[in-house]
Amino acid sequence: MIEEMLCVLSNHYLRNIAWKWVFKLWNTLFMFYKQIEENSTRQSEDLGSQFTEIFIKQQENVTLLLSLLEEFDFHVRWPGVKLLTSLLKQLGPQVQQIILVSPMGVSRLMDLLADSREVIRNDGVLLLQALTRNNGAIQKIVAFENAFERLLDIITEEGNSDGGIVVEDCLILLQNLLKNNNSNQNFFKEGSYIQRMKPWFEVGDENSGWSAQKVTNLHLMLQLVRVLVSPNNPPGATSSCQKAMFQCGLLQQLCTILMATGVPADILTETINTVSEVIRGCQVNQDYFASVNAPSNPPRPAIVVLLMSMVNERQPFVLRCAVLYCFQCFLYKNQKGQGEIVSTLLPSTIDATGISVSAGQLLCGGLFSTDSLSNWCAAVALAHALQENATQKEQLLRVQLATSIGNPPVSLLQQCTNILSQGSKIQTRVGLLMLLCTWLSNCPIAVTHFLHNSANVPFLTGQIAENLGEEEQLVQGLCALLLGISIYFNDNSLESYTKEKLKQLIEKRIGKENFIEKLGFISKHEFYSRASQKPQPNFPSPEYMIFDHEFTKLVKELEGVITKAIHKSSEEDKKEEEVKKTLEQHDSIVTHYKNMIREQDLQLEELKQQISTLKCQNEQLQTAVTQQVSQIQQHKDQYNLLKVQLGKDNQPQGSYNDGSQMNEIEELKSNQELLQNQLAEKDSLIENLKSSQPSPGANEESSATDSARDSEQIADLKQELATLKSQLNSQSIEITKLQTEKQELLQKTEAFAKSVPEPEQSETVTAAKATDVEGRLSALLQETKELKNEIKALSEERTAIKEQLDASNSTIAILQNEKNKLEMIFWCCWLIRIRKYFH
Repeated sequence: MIEEMLCVLSNHYLRNIAWKWVFKLWNTLFMFYKQIEENSTRQSEDLGSQFTEIFIKQQENVTLLLSLLEEFDFHVRWPGVKLLTSLLKQLGPQVQQIILVSPMGVSRLMDLLADSREVIRNDGVLLLQALTRNNGAIQKIVAFENAFERLLDIITEEGNSDGGIVVEDCLILLQNLLKNNNSNQNFFKEGSYIQRMKPWFEVGDENSGWSAQKVTNLHLMLQLVRVLVSPNNPPGATSSCQKAMFQCGLLQQLCTILMATGVPADILTETINTVSEVIRGCQVNQDYFASVNAPSNPPRPAIVVLLMSMVNERQPFVLRCAVLYCFQCFLYKNQKGQGEIVSTLLPSTIDATGISVSAGQLLCGGLFSTDSLSNWCAAVALAHALQENATQKEQLLRVQLATSIGNPPVSLLQQCTNILSQGSKIQTRVGLLMLLCTWLSNCPIAVTHFLHNSANVPFLTGQIAENLGEEEQLVQGLCALLLGISIYFNDNSLESYTKEKLKQLIEKRIGKENFIEKLGFISKHEFYSRASQKPQPNFPSPEYMIFDHEFTKLVKELEGVITKAIHKSSEEDKKEEEVKKTLEQHDSIVTHYKNMIREQDLQLEELKQQISTLKCQNEQLQTAVTQQVSQIQQHKDQYNLLKVQLGKDNQPQGSYNDGSQMNEIEELKSNQELLQNQLAEKDSLIENLKSSQPSPGANEESSATDSARDSEQIADLKQELATLKSQLNSQSIEITKLQTEKQELLQKTEAFAKSVPEPEQSETVTAAKATDVEGRLSALLQETKELKNEIKALSEERTAIKEQLDASNSTIAILQNEKNKLEMIFWCCWLIRIRKYFH
C-alpha cells in the first residue's frame, strides 16, 4: 500500500484533487497510529518510527514533499505541513539531514511564515520548531532567511505578551534559534532586534489582569533575554548585549516590573533572575541598578528591598534564591558596589536613629538569625562583598557588634567564630566557614586578627581531629581549609602562631595525612560538583543549599597550594620567603622602571605627534610657496606680454601721444601755479595771525580764549599746508614722468615718421588705450611687489619651523637613548632575578 502511494506521489501531472485525497489518506494513517498510541504508547511510537523510516528511505520522497509545499492550494499545502511535522517528530535528525541537503529546502519552509492564512502560518511555526531543534546548521540558515524579522512581526501583530498561543510558539522558536548559538546571537544583536524586545515588558497597570497565557508568554520572553546574556556565552558577546539592553531602555523596563505591585510570584522570580544576568559584570548596568528605588515612602533602594525578602523566612524559597543571585551578580567584578555594601556596616555610616535600614544591617541580621537558610544566604552574600577585594576585607575588620547591654562590643570576625563554636546547624556552620575562608584568603591582616583569638586554633584542630559521621565530614573539611589558609597566608607576625608552629601543631594533633584527607572531603562532596557548574544558586530544596559557586573556585585554587604548604619543611619555607622578598623587591624595581618607560613612551608619542603636526604645516607652507611662485611667474609672463603689446601699440600712435602729452603738461603746470598761489596766501595768513597775538600783560581770560582759537586755526592751516605740499610734490613727480615719456614718444615718432606715414585714427580712443595699459602695468608691478614680500615672510616662517623640527628631533634622540638605557637596566635586573631564583 505504501509503495502504491509513493508511486502516486511521484506523478507530477495529477491534479490538486488527487493530492487532497493522498494527503487525507496519509493523515488517516497517522490518526490511526495516534489512536494506537492512546492504547499502547510504546507500540505506536515503534509503528510511527517504522512508517517514517520507510517513507524517508528514499530521500526523493522528502524532496517531493518539500516541492509540494510550494502549492498555494490550502488542501495541498496544509496537509503537507502536517505530514512533514509528523516526520520530524518521529525521526528528527534523519529528516533534518535530508532537508538540509535538499536544494532550497529550508527556504521553502520559511515561505510558510509569509502565508496570509493563519492556520498554515501557525503550523509553519510548529514545523520550524521541530526542524531547528538541536541542529546548529539549520538554525543559522533559518536565521539568515530573515526569521527574526518575521517572528517579531508576528509577535507584535498578536499583541506581544497579551497575545495567545501563537506568541508562545514564536518565542519557543526564537529560543531554539538563539540558545547556545553564538552566531545567531550576534546576528540578533547586530540587527537591532534587542530594541524590539522592549515593548514586550510594557505590562501596563496592576489592574489589567494576569491570564495564564500572559504569564507563560512573559516567562518565555524573560528566558529569551537570559539566553542573550547568559554567563555561559562568550564574555564579549554577553557584554555587548548587556550594553544594548541598557541603551534601549530594556533594563529600565525590567526594573519597573521588579518594583511593581501585583506581579505574580513566578514572574517576579524570573524577572529578578533576568535582571541579575543583565547587570552581571557590566559596570554601567550595575551602577544603574544601584540607583533604582522602590516606590515606597520614604523611597528605599531596590537592593535593600530585595535583601529584606532574602532574609525573610516567610518568602518562597525560589524567590530568596533569586534575590541572592541578584545580589551576587550586582557585586560580581564591582569593587565600587562592594565598597558601598561594606561601608553600610562601618560605624561612621550607621544610622543612629534606626529609621532607615541599610544593606549591611540586613546582612548582619540574617547572619545571626535563628533561620539557618537566612544564615547561609547572608554569609554567602557578605562573602561576595569581599570577593577579590583586599581593601574591603581589611575594612570589614573594623565592624563592631553590640552583643548585649552592658557588655563591650565584639568584632564581626569574633562573633562569627563564636557562633561556630556553639554548635549550630550544619547549614549555618557551612555558610560561616565559607565566609571566613573567603575573608582570610589573600589577606594576612585578617589572618593575624583570626589567630589573635587564642580559642580559634584549638577549636579548628579539635574539629578536624575528631572522628565524626558523614554529615560532619563536610564541616571538618571546611575547618581544615580555614586552618590551611591561616598557614598559607600567615605573615609570621604572631610568635605563638607562626607557619612552622601551626604545622607542628597539625602534625602532633591531627597528622599531615589525616589533615590532607579531611581537606579532600570538600571537593569529593556530591553537592560540590553541582554548585561548580553554574553561578546561579538553583536548588530543589533548602537542604541542598550547601555550596556557593564562587567558593568552589576558591577551593579549587587553594587545595593544591595548601597541600604543598603542609608538606614543606621550615628551611623550604625560609627559602620561599627569601625568594618572595627578592621577587617583591625586583618587582618593585621593575614596576618603577616600567612606569618610567611608560612615561617616556608617552612623551615620545607627544613629540611624535608634534613632529607630524609640524611636518603637515611645513608641507602646507611649501605647497603655498609653490603656488605663490607659480602665480608670480604667471604675472611676470603677463607683464612681459603686455609690455610687448604696449610697444607695438605705441609705434603707430606717436603723433597723438605727443599732442596729448603736451596738453597734460600744460594742464599740470596751470594746476601747479594755482597751488603755489594758494600756498602763498596761506603763508601770508599765518604771518598775519602770528603778528596779531596780544601782549603778555593782557586779560588772561580773553587771551586764553583767543590763543585756543588761534591754535586750532593754525593746526588746521598747517594740515592744509601739508596736504597742498604733498599734492604739489606728486604733481611735480607726475610732470617729470610725463616729460620723460614725452621725450621717448617724440623719439619714437620721429623714427617712425621716416619709414611710415602718419595714421589717421581717433585721438580719444588711442589716449584711452594708452591710459588703460599704463594702469594695468602699474597694478601688475604693485602685485608683484606684494607677492615678493609674502614670499619673504613665508621663507622666514619656513626657516623657523625647520629650526623647531631640528630641536624636536634632538629631543627625541635624547629620550630614545634614555629609553634604551632603561631597557638595558630592566633586562639586567631580570637576569639577576632569574639567576638568584635558580641558585
